Order: sequence, then C-alpha cells, then structure tokens
Amino acid sequence: MASSNQNLSIAITQDIPSAEGLKFGIVRAEWNAEITEALTSGCEEFLVNQGCHKQDIKKIDVPGTFELPMGAKILMGTEKYDAIICIGCVITGETKHDEYISNSVASAIAQLGILSNTPVIFGVLTPKNMQQALDRSGGKHGNKGIEAAATAIKMAVLKRENKSTKKSIGF
Repeated sequence: MASSNQNLSIAITQDIPSAEGLKFGIVRAEWNAEITEALTSGCEEFLVNQGCHKQDIKKIDVPGTFELPMGAKILMGTEKYDAIICIGCVITGETKHDEYISNSVASAIAQLGILSNTPVIFGVLTPKNMQQALDRSGGKHGNKGIEAAATAIKMAVLKRENKSTKKSIGF
C-alpha cells in the first residue's frame, strides 16, 4: 500500500495484544542517528504503552544497518527475548550501495529469525531521501518504529500461543 498521503502507523497499531510479561531486544544502527533514534524512541514508547516494563527492554547500538543481524545475534546470546527489533535507515545514494546493504540485511534478519526460533523484526527504513526518512520516523507518515514494535508484540504473542514441542534448528 502506498503511503503517499497516509499515516499508516495508526491503522497498523490497532488491536495489538498486551506486551505485559514479554521481553524485547532493540538493536539500533548509529548511522543516520537522527532517524534511528526517533524510530527507537517510538518503538520503546509503544512497547511500554502496551504493557511491557521498561526493564524488560534491552537496547544496544551497532555502527550501521549492515551490523543489525550480528547485533541481534549477540543479544540472543545474553538472555531469552520474546522478540528482537532491528532499527536502521539506509538512504538511497548515487551508487547501488544501499541496495546491497538493504538486501543483505533483510535476508540475514529473516534467516536469523527462522534459525533461532525468535521473531526478529525488520524495522529498517529504505527511503529515497532524508525527507522521506523524516516523514516515516515521526513525520506525516507516522513512525515505522512504532509499527515494528506492534509487529514484535504480535509475533511474540503468536509464538507464545503456539509453542512447539519440537527442538528449534540452529541455536
């Protein structure tokens, strides 16, 4: 769905279950810090508003978006989380560098979630310019950090309600 004239955060965050008793990790890329900090703030605030206790949210920073999957894996090694949210921003440049970063990170985050049996959420903006990033990190199109938090809650609850007795692969 195109977001040219919409704040999608409002629709996506309706009917979200309680986050009480859930633990979340947030991995934030330092690159494009103005954007990633706004996304992270929205994400954390939404988790708390949905009932998650602040002490049940652990945040770490990594240098850039490319390092998000490794940061998520590091967090997984410290304690058990119900979901991990990766927050980053890759703005299109003059070369294809942004495509390589975005594709690699999306693939690694998906693989990490599947292999670890822990939901790992892709909260990475891939805008064409800084204005689009600002619009999606608390501007006219909402805050994609909030949407990532809503997704994390939904996936954590889904996993909790559908516990498998089978052993997970990989970890």
